[in-house]
Amino acid sequence: MDFKATISRLAHVHGRAKPVFNTCLYGLVASLAAVAFQVAISWVYEICFLRPSAGDFWHFAWFSLSVIVVTSLIAGWLLASFCPEAAGSGIPQVKLAYWKDFGLSGHHIPWIKFIAGVISIGGGQSLGREGPTVQIGSNLASSLAGALGVSKQGRRPASVAGAAAGLAAAFNAPLASVAFVLEEIIGDLNSRSLGAVLLASVIGAFVVHAFIGPQPAFELPPLQEPTWRAYLLMPFAAAIAALVGILFQRAALSLRFHSKRTALLPRWLQPLIGGLITWAIGISIFKTTGHLGVFALGYDDLSEALTHGMAWKLAALLLVGKLLATIASYGFGGCGGIFTPNLFFGGMCGMIVAGVGSHFLHLNRSDELLLAIGGMSACLSAVVQAPVTAILIIFEMTHQFSVVPGLMIAGLVSQGIARSLVHGNFYEQVLEQEGHQMEHVIPPRDLRTWHNLPISAIANFRPIVINDTSEASLRELLESHPYNYFPVVENGVVQGIAPRDEITEALAGQRAPRLWPAVFANPSTSIRASQSLLIESTTNTIVLSDSPDAPLLAVVTLHDLLRAQVSMSGGEDG
Repeated sequence: MDFKATISRLAHVHGRAKPVFNTCLYGLVASLAAVAFQVAISWVYEICFLRPSAGDFWHFAWFSLSVIVVTSLIAGWLLASFCPEAAGSGIPQVKLAYWKDFGLSGHHIPWIKFIAGVISIGGGQSLGREGPTVQIGSNLASSLAGALGVSKQGRRPASVAGAAAGLAAAFNAPLASVAFVLEEIIGDLNSRSLGAVLLASVIGAFVVHAFIGPQPAFELPPLQEPTWRAYLLMPFAAAIAALVGILFQRAALSLRFHSKRTALLPRWLQPLIGGLITWAIGISIFKTTGHLGVFALGYDDLSEALTHGMAWKLAALLLVGKLLATIASYGFGGCGGIFTPNLFFGGMCGMIVAGVGSHFLHLNRSDELLLAIGGMSACLSAVVQAPVTAILIIFEMTHQFSVVPGLMIAGLVSQGIARSLVHGNFYEQVLEQEGHQMEHVIPPRDLRTWHNLPISAIANFRPIVINDTSEASLRELLESHPYNYFPVVENGVVQGIAPRDEITEALAGQRAPRLWPAVFANPSTSIRASQSLLIESTTNTIVLSDSPDAPLLAVVTLHDLLRAQVSMSGGEDG
């Protein structure tokens, strides 16, 4: 009896410890990938830009042009041919997968994202590494969870743990990574995945400390207590930085929208256009000033501005150049994020305000620094609309506690401007461009609101249908898809539902399959009203169309309803 009780207790302890052990693995894998991504980008950039820029200008100009052409073409081919969802930042895709597919994502995404991101950013495109790092970490952790036997419905904690570890390693900022994942991806600071996110972030910090070092992303000189003059100018710096961030958001997303919907150039060739624009701007500014900040991350110029200061006219030139280059790089489908560019924009805005303000007020070095990092926080906060993350990320990247009051002022001003001028943050607007309505992507917190949503909120708008009832086509259908019921469509109109067993019997008897009657519903029908239709249907399927004689719009199965119910009631833990 004692032996059985001991075994039972050990099994219970093992069951409680397994999620912790799994989370440690998620964090370790994601953070190692983040460090490798960071090192690879730095290595490519140093070989292709830093070292050549020290020699003859014209040799560097032609060499950098060839680099950005070749890397843009390779990245464009990889993204268009193998993984279109790896383009851009990657954070919207992580958010979408978290809410719609329990964190499940394709196994090939992190590898394509890693390669395309390294050659795009290291090869000169004006983009950041943080968004790709989040996507790589999240996808790797989700895939690892599947290998460990975690069901699809249990992948959400793995997805956000990998995202948090990746971001913590990318910025050496574990607290900010926790805040970002909770604010932006989960949308709930009281999430039940908080423990997994915290643990993974700590592991990410340990890994980056072990391989790269404990130093912050930006080294600052010792910062004395800023004077009242800096706090007087901070609202102006924050307002300008926020407006620049909003300008970037609108311009980049507008260019992205039009480039994706025009057929003037094939998709694989579009990143080259962004690369050529970046090269033209970057090489012109380099010839004039000797600064490479337009290319790639721009960390060197931003660090120089923070450490030694920068003339406001030079800051303005770098700001305009980096802004135009980043709009082009992202808008034409480049592979990279927006964190770093927006920190660059904000830092330059702060330097401009400090430079101009010094003509009217006596500013010391600490005042100038505070305005610069306040601008960084304000610009990022305006675009991402995650003020806690923006404050923490600057604090952790600088390791200076005295900057916090100024960052809080910048956050208040930034949020007031951003929320009055744009209806959603950058990532939400990306998803909306892809046709996803945010109120449908993220389930409501209460059951009544969920029941009143239209059934189209949980529908599959790309169902597998039968258009050809020939023997060869039906056999290929059964081999390719495991579903039990298939709508049969003729001229776009559903004729009925063919069960899998009936198709098999029809093939054996060399006859056409008999169709079961389809149950139709209008896309605006509420989920509550549709539940009884699904349960009463002999095929557990509802066909959405404006009328029985109208073209098929979407399909909802009982599985879709149950999965959405689990997502709504079970929260992030599915």
